[in-house]
Parts: sequence; structure tokens; C-alpha cells
Amino acid sequence: MKLVETSIAGVWIAESVARQDPRGAFSRLFCALEELAVVGSRSIVQINQSITRRVGAIRGLHYQLAPHAEMKIIRCLKGRVLDVAVDLRKGSQTFLKWTSAELSPDNHRALIIPEGCAHGFQVLEPDAELLYLHTAFYMPEAEGAVRFDDPMIGVDWPLELTDLSERDLNHPLLAKDFKGIVI
Repeated sequence: MKLVETSIAGVWIAESVARQDPRGAFSRLFCALEELAVVGSRSIVQINQSITRRVGAIRGLHYQLAPHAEMKIIRCLKGRVLDVAVDLRKGSQTFLKWTSAELSPDNHRALIIPEGCAHGFQVLEPDAELLYLHTAFYMPEAEGAVRFDDPMIGVDWPLELTDLSERDLNHPLLAKDFKGIVI
């Protein structure tokens, strides 16, 4: 597994190598030893899956507040998505900046998103299936979110929006005096 830095400190792309033979392929999706430099002493405590049917659909931008802040590792098992991380950490040099990576089964990539960063994605191929590894349990009372189209962030989604949950549509825009979240 190869770890590639992004423009946001703590956000990484993990690239796996698929071993192929006439029977098919094998790929390691996560290895605590190989990702030790990034994951550190955190443990994966929850694994989730999402399936999003429509091309252009957006989910996000979600995060959890301390003391339930979480690192997420996201892989695409089917389809193709643009996966996005937004830095919301107070005092960060990349505060309110975003980075993205295209994830698909073919490119064998995962996006590693640290605590204090929001996560979202847009579906580029139908029936996109994502696998999420989390370092904290989901706690509804600690949930935070930012609207997908917040002008203070300016995510450049590649496709026209086709589907968004009522919940995601109603997330607030950031206040002009937003100073960030403490993790």
C-alpha cells in the first residue's frame, strides 16, 4: 500500500495494489501496519456501507464533533465517485479548503479523512457502493454538517446535482464568523 499526501494536512490517499491471476484479483483494503503512520493508535470501531443509485447524487458534507470526532477511511467497491474532504479545523493552515479524489474499484484508492474534516461525495457512475471505516462510534448528538454548496468552501462538484436528501439540503451554510471546530 502506498500513502499519498494531499493538499490538506492529515488527508491521505491510500493506493492499494491489486494482484491478478486467471481466477480474478486480490486487493488489501486496509492494513493497520502499513497505514500506521497515518492511523496511529486509533482503532477501527465501525464499518459502514452506502449505496447511492443516481449519477450526480451528492451525500454530505458530514463530520462528528469532539469528543466523538472520527477518522474515516473510504473506499469505493462499485461504481465511481468524487470523494471530498473539507478542512474545518480551527487554526489549520488549510481551514475551509477542500481536496478530492476519484475512487473506484479499478483505481484501488481510499481517501483517509482525519478528525475535524467534513466528508461528502458525488456519484459519477450508477449504483456507487462505498465502504467506510470509522475510528469512533456514530453519535447523533455529535453530528455536524455543512451544505454541499456552501460558498465559503466552494466545492467544485463535477456534475449537475440530481439527488440530495432533504436532510443534506437543509444543512446550514457556515456563518461568516465561523472560526472552525476544535477536535
